[in-house]
Amino acid sequence: MGKQYAFGSGVLYGTSSATGATPQQFGALQDVSIDISASSKELHGQYAFPLAVARGKIKVSGKAKFAQINGQLFNELFFNASSAIGNLAVVNNESGTPASSTVTVANSATFADDLGVIDAVSGLALLRTTSATPTAGQYKVASGVYTFSSGDTTGKYISYTYNAASTGKQITVVNPLMGVAPIFTAVLSGGYNGQSYTWKFPACTATKLSFATKLEDFVVPEFDFEAFADSGNNVMYASFAS
Repeated sequence: MGKQYAFGSGVLYGTSSATGATPQQFGALQDVSIDISASSKELHGQYAFPLAVARGKIKVSGKAKFAQINGQLFNELFFNASSAIGNLAVVNNESGTPASSTVTVANSATFADDLGVIDAVSGLALLRTTSATPTAGQYKVASGVYTFSSGDTTGKYISYTYNAASTGKQITVVNPLMGVAPIFTAVLSGGYNGQSYTWKFPACTATKLSFATKLEDFVVPEFDFEAFADSGNNVMYASFAS
């Protein structure tokens, strides 16, 4: 077949070991690294160089960066938690002007959490109170209805969360016992000029999920995992064109 080369990030899939699980592709894949490292033990006599070297433990780990945010992938391959249709949405700085000292936000019917109020004129944050009658610079909120001090008629920027019940996916993560983690199969494939390679790891567990934001850039989550022997004592399958 001649010399083989590879170009680009390739494609990466993960499939949970749960019965009937749907394979998940790491979309907009940026890069993947597979690291296979082994410890060694040296036997020395009276001379400087070892007489023998024996291999000890071997570790197989992987790391992937991908830009397509996939809640199902996060859940099936990392959290293994309960999920449902819907999502907790954030409204940032919704404009409103008090009428009779109150403002009812646009999503009051499914209002969830208050995230604060800023006065549009002064630019200062108002103080939330539990008092029945807020004073100047204060507000109270109940079920998406914001109440301000009597006579306060300046515009407000209101931030809050609400439940969008019919779109997206919401994952609820509880506190599991240690040792419990989803197991999945990972397949990495790529190539160049008609020659391909494939790495398959039949039993993997995730070790890290990073979600970092950055000004003027896309979010690129990072997903780390380790491979181990499956029930048939197989750790990996590697296929190459040459």
